[in-house]
Amino acid sequence: MALLTRFEAMSFSAQLIAVAVVCDPIGFAAGYLLAPEFGVEPILGGVYGLVAASVPMSLLVLRESMSG
Repeated sequence: MALLTRFEAMSFSAQLIAVAVVCDPIGFAAGYLLAPEFGVEPILGGVYGLVAASVPMSLLVLRESMSG
């Protein structure tokens, strides 16, 4: 819970950067590694992973726009 409080205390721009730094590499790696299971080229799977990794950032921006 301390990590969540620390995240909430950051400015919005710092929150965006933190989410991107964490989610983008994980999304790319997961897509790259899982792509052959679905019959897709690994690099294309990495791109799909990056698109999927943008969902948490979109939700963060949506939450910020709703709050104020």
